[in-house]
Amino acid sequence: MQYGSLLLGPGTPYRWRDMSGWEELPALDSGTVPRAGAHGAFPGLLLAQSRRIGMDPLIIRAPAATIGAVVAALNAGTVPVEDELPFVAWLDERGPLLAYARAVRRAVPTGKGYRVGVIIGGAIEWEATDPRRYELTERTASARLPAAEPGLDWGFADPVEDGLDWGFDGGAVEDGLAFGEPGSTGALTAVNLGDAPAHPVVEFRGPVTRPALTNLATGDVLEYDLPLAAGDVLTVDTRAGTVTLNGTASRIYTATARSVPEQTFTLPRGTTNLTFRAAPGSNDPAATAAVRWRSAYW
Repeated sequence: MQYGSLLLGPGTPYRWRDMSGWEELPALDSGTVPRAGAHGAFPGLLLAQSRRIGMDPLIIRAPAATIGAVVAALNAGTVPVEDELPFVAWLDERGPLLAYARAVRRAVPTGKGYRVGVIIGGAIEWEATDPRRYELTERTASARLPAAEPGLDWGFADPVEDGLDWGFDGGAVEDGLAFGEPGSTGALTAVNLGDAPAHPVVEFRGPVTRPALTNLATGDVLEYDLPLAAGDVLTVDTRAGTVTLNGTASRIYTATARSVPEQTFTLPRGTTNLTFRAAPGSNDPAATAAVRWRSAYW
């Protein structure tokens, strides 16, 4: 296990017998309400609370002459911090999973074992405000605005018409007709291999006017009524609910009436088909939409 730069587990002075809260569902807030005139209840939303991760008991082993330095390293790696740090745990053949957490409790007993370099009964607890666990590798999908295919080259040139280029060059291989470079459909696909919805980060790059990204299955749209010049990047963080231009200036007020709240735009389990569109007449081939996400797990 790694928290920030602190390693715990085989090959380190820090071991543990049990990790709680990692393979458990986080506590849930239920929006279910009783039926007024019938048996049962109306099912409501289930919203996950923060994930609490516990390591208890913690076992620390080191030569008696260096036990203080080993404990000091543990203390330095679990101090209170303002921003959450990466928390990675690799427990089995499924590989490592990532969360973002802060250490909120630490206990190191100072009994007889402390003097001989064997400390048993310690504990550490972390809190992850986002209860989901993520794959380590970030995935990316991108698309350009729709563009027509150029089609066949008929060879019309004044004053001579050459006709179709059939690809016969006199060699052993006949290349066939040249249909031109394939066009762009503006479509992109995002695959969430986990079992929890993932919040993507969307980046629109100019030049483009009124960029929009649509989920074809749900009809949900992220659309912003502003022009982006060449080199401009509009970043939409759907978990934080922010829209920033070139990393600093907020542009959330440019969301159009048909744009959904950013935090509701998620990638469910499986494949999500998306399309990139813009205002009529905005068709520069340099404009792109990119989606970044990690597969998410409960």
